[in-house]
Amino acid sequence: MNLTELISLITDGRWLDLLEQYRSLGPLPGILLTFMKSFVPPLPTLVLVGGNAAVYGFWLGCLYSWIGLISGCMLTFLAIRKLASSAYVKRWSNRPKVKRSLTWARRNAFSFVFLLSILPVGPFVMVNMAAGAVQMSVRSFFIAAGMGKALMVLIVSYIGYDLTRFVERPIELVYVVLLIAASLWLSKWLEKRFTQDEEQLELEDLPAGKQINADL
Repeated sequence: MNLTELISLITDGRWLDLLEQYRSLGPLPGILLTFMKSFVPPLPTLVLVGGNAAVYGFWLGCLYSWIGLISGCMLTFLAIRKLASSAYVKRWSNRPKVKRSLTWARRNAFSFVFLLSILPVGPFVMVNMAAGAVQMSVRSFFIAAGMGKALMVLIVSYIGYDLTRFVERPIELVYVVLLIAASLWLSKWLEKRFTQDEEQLELEDLPAGKQINADL
C-alpha cells in the first residue's frame, strides 16, 4: 500500500476497518499512523485520533494517539534543531512570512507551541519546524507540545470513541463541524496575530526616520 492509497483509505472512512484488520498487532497501527501525521500533513487528525478511541477504547485510544503524535513532533523538532545551520533550513527560515513567525516563536516559544498544539486542525509541521529552527530547548518543547496534544487528544477522542451516537443524535455532528471551523479560524487568527505582533516589534526597533518611511 503506497502513501496515496493510505490517505485515500483514511479519508474515505475506512480507517476503522484498517485498524480492526491489524488489531492483532496491538497498539502499533494506532501509534504508527498518528506518528505519521507529523510527516504527512494531509492525514486527518480528527479521523486518526477518533478512530483510535473507537477501536481501542477511550483511555487506551487517547494514550496511543498521544504517543504517536508527540513522537512525530519530537522527531521533526529534533531533526530541524540539529539541521538548523543547513542550507535548506536557512532558505526556509529566510522566507518573509516564516522569518517573522520564527522571531515571534523565539521570544514566545512555549506559548507558540502550546497554543497551536491544542488545535486539532492547524499547521502542525510548521510549528515543529519553527520550534526546532529557533533552537527551543528540548525540555520546553516536550512540555508545551505534550500538554497541548494531550488536551487536543482528549477532546477529539471524546468525539470519536462512540460514533453510534451521531446516528442516534445527528445534531451532535453540528458540534464537530463547529469544532473544526473554530480550529481553522483560531489557527489562522493566531498565525496572523503572531505575524502582526512581530511586524510591530520590528517597527518599534527602527529609528524614528525609518519608521516614518516604513509607514509611508
